[in-house]
Amino acid sequence: MAQTTLAELAPGESGVIVSVAGSGNVRHRLVDIGVVRGTRVTMVKSAPFGDPIEVKLKGFNLSLRKAEAASITIER
Repeated sequence: MAQTTLAELAPGESGVIVSVAGSGNVRHRLVDIGVVRGTRVTMVKSAPFGDPIEVKLKGFNLSLRKAEAASITIER
C-alpha cells in the first residue's frame, strides 16, 4: 500500500493512520482525541482555499489545519 499524508487526500478518499509526527501540544491534542496508529480516517472536504480540511474518524468529524494534516502519515 502507498503511504502519503492526510493533507494529500482528496474528498472521499480514506486510509489508515500509520504515524503522527511532531511533538508538543498539537501532537498530544491529536493523540488525545483519537488520531492514533491503526485508525481509519476519511477526507470529507476542504475549505475553498484548502485550509482547513475536515476528516471523519471514529464516528466524528474533525477540522484540521493543512500543516497538522501533513504531519499525519497514512496508508491508502
